[in-house]
Amino acid sequence: MRRSSIPISSFAGRNTRTPNRRIWTTACAVLIVAAAACDKLGMRDASPTAPSGPLTPGSTVNYTAVGASDATGHGASVECVPLTDCPQGTGYVPVTARELRARGFTVTLLNLGIPTAVIGRDFQSLGRQYNHTIVGNFIDDEMPFVRNSTLVTVFAGGNEVNVITSALGNGAGGSDPAGYIDSQVRAFGSDYATLISGIRDRAAAGVHIIVLNVPNFGALPYLARATTSQRQAAQRAAVGMTTTAVNPLAGAQNVSVVDIMCDARTYQSSNYSSDGFHPNDSGYAFIAAEIVNAATASSYPAPRSTCPQMTAIP
Repeated sequence: MRRSSIPISSFAGRNTRTPNRRIWTTACAVLIVAAAACDKLGMRDASPTAPSGPLTPGSTVNYTAVGASDATGHGASVECVPLTDCPQGTGYVPVTARELRARGFTVTLLNLGIPTAVIGRDFQSLGRQYNHTIVGNFIDDEMPFVRNSTLVTVFAGGNEVNVITSALGNGAGGSDPAGYIDSQVRAFGSDYATLISGIRDRAAAGVHIIVLNVPNFGALPYLARATTSQRQAAQRAAVGMTTTAVNPLAGAQNVSVVDIMCDARTYQSSNYSSDGFHPNDSGYAFIAAEIVNAATASSYPAPRSTCPQMTAIP
């Protein structure tokens, strides 16, 4: 990853928020408590054995999605509420479930996505320090509830990139913003390892984990009018997360990495909703198609180690 000089004065703190933030915050808090109650009552204790490798045709798939507003499908024409099957949803999670059913699988879906969530408590605290609304994190509020899962998808990184650039805009990093970004990338990597390990410990034996790597947020439409330094910082954080925390998992047992970093479709404005940050129906559809392919194919390609998209912002 190319190192660059990033003047901190060029940053403006950015907090990408969904509409009706107060409603979502209250709803998600209630859902987290409800999920914890279900756990205490033993309602998630079933432990079926998952197949090793691709899903066995015609089998039952207990699919759990770990994510933030991407998992609920914010920006799609039909967004879903966390912890619901949402059969008509047009985000990638319900579309993935529908496509697997169409291929003959029996699918139960648990969508743990919490809008505004970040991967761990450290990023949650950092975001709140700079006035981000963050109502949960994957490790504390989602990971504990994957116990009966035979298929788990994970998408993290977007909210974390925004937290990092917001911190920079408020003076974090001092005279070494690049070093600050890299330290946060390392923290993300530590959290990611904790998350994947926790999923393995709690999910069904042989669970198939499909992770989406982090796209170059500096090249996405929502930052099209940002300064070059802002976009460079977002790029540095996203590329660092992808190359050091996510892509190396491709060699782990039963883990597939969907390479949205190096997929040209990720950067097409036609695949984004009006906020330029969340995909629209077409954007979510191509992500779902890749997840289904990763889950069912006898082999799935490893992510690319380098591509032009990683250095889109010179």
